[in-house]
Amino acid sequence: MFVKNCSVIALSVAVLYPSAIYAQEPPASARVIEFPDIPGYLTLVCDFHVHTVFSDGSVWPDIRVQEALRDGIDAIAVTEHLEYLPHQNDIPHPDRDRAHAIAVESVGDRDLIVLNGSEITRDMPPGHANAIFLEDANLLLLDDPLEVFREAKRQGGFTFWNHPHWTSQRADGVATITEEHLQLIAEGLLQGIEVVNDLTYSDEALQIALDHDLTIMANSDIHGLVDWRYDVPHGGHRPVTLVFATERSAAGIKEGLEQGRTAAWFNNVLVGREEYVRPLVAASLNVKQATYQEETLVLSVMIENMSDVEYILDNRSGFTFHAASDVVTLKPHGTTRLEVKTLERLPSVSLAFEVLNAVTAPNTHPEIVVEIMPAGQ
Repeated sequence: MFVKNCSVIALSVAVLYPSAIYAQEPPASARVIEFPDIPGYLTLVCDFHVHTVFSDGSVWPDIRVQEALRDGIDAIAVTEHLEYLPHQNDIPHPDRDRAHAIAVESVGDRDLIVLNGSEITRDMPPGHANAIFLEDANLLLLDDPLEVFREAKRQGGFTFWNHPHWTSQRADGVATITEEHLQLIAEGLLQGIEVVNDLTYSDEALQIALDHDLTIMANSDIHGLVDWRYDVPHGGHRPVTLVFATERSAAGIKEGLEQGRTAAWFNNVLVGREEYVRPLVAASLNVKQATYQEETLVLSVMIENMSDVEYILDNRSGFTFHAASDVVTLKPHGTTRLEVKTLERLPSVSLAFEVLNAVTAPNTHPEIVVEIMPAGQ
């Protein structure tokens, strides 16, 4: 009885003071996903795989828009299943573009790009794939799966392989390319691959992307609520594809995807080709101050991290640190002090690090060099 009464009291408080429900949520600015631009390109944060009640999701399309705005997302793609509509008895809708239309209407004049897409939902092979930048998803309702991919291409779509490592499709969880996928790639009908889907990551999918020049992608595939699935109130984040684009527009995003200029961000790990991951890490770091401590040969260096990643760095330089081991962490949007034992007062210092939570190929991490010019030298 005591427990039941407490529950009633808690509910009453929430009714009387609705804001109490959100008391544990971080400020809006704290949950926004932020990464710096890299030389020559804007860094756009995108989620190209989301669902609503118009296929097998649990929310109305406007909720997907509100979540994206709160997360500071630049673009989402509404990608309802073409062939799987478990809610159709409750929400009958013959128009496969309807969820996208509602999402676009709910954006209004706010700053979010909403792309039209669909999830091609077939058994393996070819399995599931998302086609985005579609003009009319209804025209993809075809019997022959190959013709579905061809129709997406005719509409100017960009199509990528979804969750190739799903254990429901492969019991061993190992993404494996098939002859059917090779045919799609050869015809230019399959252009990307999810190396991250929801809570899962695949080294094998990354290797497939590198071997077959597919765009590396990470998406939420969200069906429920983003906050619940990724524990956003306690510092979690949805997986996203970072697109390095020449402009912030649907056309700019599409061109970036077609050129493979992406990185995946998942569970505090960056995944992508070295030519994009290394500049992103470098753009994240800024030496704010570097001075020798008075009457010592110890160089105090203040390094600012301007990204959402908590970088884990393994020291590869010839120097050791006075107050840290070889492995150091740089807090996101914070400044970290390193005390470098240089043995003599040097006019310049190069600190080389292996970035342990960045992956450019299976079991491969990029190296960066932080150049330091001590003050007064």
